[in-house]
Amino acid sequence: MRTPLMSNALLVFLKGPNPRKGLVPWNVGKLTSQWARRCSGRGGGESPSQSYGDYENAKQLGERVLAADSPYKAVLDTVPNPHPDVKYVARFACPEFTSLCPVTGQPDFAHLVIDYVPQTKLVESKSLKLYLQSFRNHGDFHEACTVGIARRLVEELDPLWLRIGGYWYPRGGIPIDVFYATGDPPSGVWIPDQGVPPFRGRG
Repeated sequence: MRTPLMSNALLVFLKGPNPRKGLVPWNVGKLTSQWARRCSGRGGGESPSQSYGDYENAKQLGERVLAADSPYKAVLDTVPNPHPDVKYVARFACPEFTSLCPVTGQPDFAHLVIDYVPQTKLVESKSLKLYLQSFRNHGDFHEACTVGIARRLVEELDPLWLRIGGYWYPRGGIPIDVFYATGDPPSGVWIPDQGVPPFRGRG
């Protein structure tokens, strides 16, 4: 099993300023050996359930990546589900989702809540963030954005079940909420309420 690579955060653990070279690494060798012992199960750490090679499909993870200028160009990465034998819900909330009205070009805002029961694949969270960000300059109606996001995730993940709640902020004084699910939720899975109350204005 290959040892997972040390994160950039650990490699750039800094001691302080250097008059000639600026910031200098602090005891990187010691950190590296401690990290290796932890990942190999020695020194009190636990052995990882998956190796670094399992995440090679996550092309955007650990890299500086700009969001695509269109959701049609955005890439969604996946990683293996570490518990494919267990039915559980993974939830993503995006309280500041933004897109554009396709007619007026004015910005629209929404609180999105995505729940899904995975099979063999999980969506990699950074790629999901960049995918949602790609809607920033994309013109489409509330219904098209909400259902389109759900269908794209279903296409990439093939989940056992998925639902999305799109809670859009009022436009013209009327809030629009959009809900989509692939079907009835599987039995034996705890699916909590999405926790977004109906819009009441100041009342």
